[in-house]
Amino acid sequence: MKFKNSILNFSLICGITLSSTHGQTVSGSSDPTNASSESATAERKPDITPVLLPGSEAFVFRTAGTNELRLFVVKPKGWSKAEHRPCFVSFFGGGWVNGSPVTSVGWAKWAAGNGLVGVAPDYRTRGRFNGTPEDCVSDARAAVRWVEEHAGELGIDPAKIISEGGSAGGHVAAWTAIPADGPGKNDPAPKYLPAALVLLNPVTDTKDSGYGGAKRFGKDAARARACSVTDQMPAKMPPTIVFHATGDKTVSYSNSVAFRDKLMATGNRCELVTFEGLGHSYNSSKFGEAGKAADKKTREDVTTFLTSLGLIKNSKLAQSN
Repeated sequence: MKFKNSILNFSLICGITLSSTHGQTVSGSSDPTNASSESATAERKPDITPVLLPGSEAFVFRTAGTNELRLFVVKPKGWSKAEHRPCFVSFFGGGWVNGSPVTSVGWAKWAAGNGLVGVAPDYRTRGRFNGTPEDCVSDARAAVRWVEEHAGELGIDPAKIISEGGSAGGHVAAWTAIPADGPGKNDPAPKYLPAALVLLNPVTDTKDSGYGGAKRFGKDAARARACSVTDQMPAKMPPTIVFHATGDKTVSYSNSVAFRDKLMATGNRCELVTFEGLGHSYNSSKFGEAGKAADKKTREDVTTFLTSLGLIKNSKLAQSN
């Protein structure tokens, strides 16, 4: 299946990712973003931990110490729990430091607009919970386990969960597809591994050759390697689509090339969509019209990709292809 041309110069190289007024359903689409905040400034306001988000239903999926962690569910128009729809779980970015489901709920709403059940989980960032990268991974995997365990009441098929994320959110999303115990304590894998991964400028290598390195893990190189997706993932992984810009100075584009190459070397489907010249969070408003075009293309390519897997069936884009 061919991706449509856009005004951006891109190359297709690699194949597949994871919001609240109570009980509402969504028929339209909301601009999705996992825009991360690794480059914090003095003017940056502290993130607020949401308890409710407009257009979604909130559930506590985990209690860590005194902290209740919530995920936000967005149901599509005409939802019924008897239908067993695919589920799209979206994780926000922010370098394991910043961010909240306030940004990832856009993707959950996008998913609901395409007939899926959308979910935007929280996880313990350093800024809001004094969490470690290992805590972030553990919480993401716990969120997917909770979704699986509550598949009946959510009206989803637990074998058709799509994990999506941007930047550090892409890191924790990818970890939901690794069947081994995670790098943190109390971190078993989900029962069902994702049917697909959708990753936007993801952190896949956490060693010194990637994002973070030993300095982000208490100067412990072993911890950094234990958290690295490319070092811990098995030979068999879900179909994956990766989006990355060549001018990314935060998470190197070369890391996504290496991730793609390693997946394809063991027979996995992986598509890498390249945006020339843009930087980190390539599809955000900071890149003006180019970012807007990149965001549009990303949504179109995700739709095409998930349609090819039978996970989206009735979108306007799918019907036109």
